[in-house]
Amino acid sequence: MLYDFDAPVNRRNTRSVKWDVLPNELPMWIADMDFQTAPAVTEALIRRAQHGVFGYTTVPDEWYAAVQNHWKKNHGFAIQKEWLCFCTGVVPAVTSAVKRVTNAGDNVVLQTPVYDIFFHSVENTGRHVLESRLPYENGAYGVDFDDLEQKLAHPNTTLMILCNPHNPVGHIWSKKELKTIGALCRKHGVTVLSDEIHCDVTDTGFAYQPFAPVSQECLYNSITCISPSKAFNLGGMHTAAVVVPDPVLRNKIVRGLNSDELAEPNCFAVDAAIAAFEHGGEWLTALREYITQNKKAAAAFIKEHIPTVHLAEQNATYLLWLDCTRITDNAVRLSEHIRKQTGLFVTAGTQYRGNGNGFLRVNIACPRARMLDGLQRLQEGINTYREA
Repeated sequence: MLYDFDAPVNRRNTRSVKWDVLPNELPMWIADMDFQTAPAVTEALIRRAQHGVFGYTTVPDEWYAAVQNHWKKNHGFAIQKEWLCFCTGVVPAVTSAVKRVTNAGDNVVLQTPVYDIFFHSVENTGRHVLESRLPYENGAYGVDFDDLEQKLAHPNTTLMILCNPHNPVGHIWSKKELKTIGALCRKHGVTVLSDEIHCDVTDTGFAYQPFAPVSQECLYNSITCISPSKAFNLGGMHTAAVVVPDPVLRNKIVRGLNSDELAEPNCFAVDAAIAAFEHGGEWLTALREYITQNKKAAAAFIKEHIPTVHLAEQNATYLLWLDCTRITDNAVRLSEHIRKQTGLFVTAGTQYRGNGNGFLRVNIACPRARMLDGLQRLQEGINTYREA
């Protein structure tokens, strides 16, 4: 193997949010990986550090070109330079956009269960979440378009936050699904903010469809948030981009990002993104294959050793969405028991709302031996929970 994803990396005592746990605990919760980033990124950061001067930093033409080239080559999306704005993170961009595109008291539609920070971005700014629950049938999620249109048609609804691919359920939205969502939002005067941070972490043989280029309706009624942080494990670099094709909407977003002091990079953020997008392709292909094989190994283990748990159908992200409804309807209690009993730290699906109260989210972006250790702890925790 050209890249050794089996090699363990000790992240304890590195100020890691994920690994700030007790010595016997195994964290498989927050969405960052236990792999070192692409060598090209590390090399670029070393070169930058060796310069020794870390002053205020501009966003060069090379950054725009790197983003444009990556999305054109890998996702068929021709992004124009003027559509792009640097941002220090997808979550800050989401919150800033909520404040600029909506007014206090407005409704923001979320398809639940969904990434919990979206709720904070909406509710902490005085807006209201309007849930359109994703129907769950035969182990897979879809869209209830009748319910979605009802929520979009509400007179106070002004924004929909789309998660593409969807976190935590790992679903890649089809072109047909996205086109329908875009048409409904345009029909009811609702702007779409599409969080596409997980777009590069799809299973081998699968590709995501960006929302904006699906149709003219989608293109000029959308704000797209992108970043190398999930695919290249750069969460701590605070590097992202916002894509807004419509000039009037873009002016609102850019003014908001600048007013919120979110549009200036730290001295490493630009170099890391350029290196990832321009020179990390081979590493990313290998990573996706490794994570795909991790998923297959996890699915086989769960089927054989934890048959009361069902792995929801998915083809994106490195996060397993485990259906535990045959065991409990209280995922918080289950996750707390598992952590106390075995040291395995996973995320209760309750915080993602929707039907998440019967699910656990498990991060498998780690060496396979570590993942299997986690799954064995999961088995032990579930067995003792049922006995209790």
